[in-house]
Amino acid sequence: MDISRIEHIGIAVKNIKDSLPYYEGILGLKCYSIEEVVNQKVRTAFFKVGETKIELLEPISDESTIAKFIKKKGEGIHHIAFAVPNIDTALIEVELKGVQVIDKLSRKGAEGLKIAFLHPKSTRNILTELCQ
Repeated sequence: MDISRIEHIGIAVKNIKDSLPYYEGILGLKCYSIEEVVNQKVRTAFFKVGETKIELLEPISDESTIAKFIKKKGEGIHHIAFAVPNIDTALIEVELKGVQVIDKLSRKGAEGLKIAFLHPKSTRNILTELCQ
């Protein structure tokens, strides 16, 4: 697989507004985008750190994956995302290598990216996202 960089690190939070003072006030980062991703039942906030981004994920439904994650594990790092030039090719490649995928086909994610997730059971217990 041809990974070009870490695209972002996803962090589950109960409330983005309550989290902003830490990221902006303490760390000095600037939130450049807040958006709802309805199909994933989350609100996202993004910060740039060099070429990498931090993505805060706030559930907008008790049925969202992020709400379930927070209920089970609390707030914290949810996933790491890698940029790939061709997500469909990357998905085929990892499946051929025996990796269990959550998404057989890419789907639309935040910032208009094509995304797909690899199952933590196949990725050393780290939820991994591929982005194009």
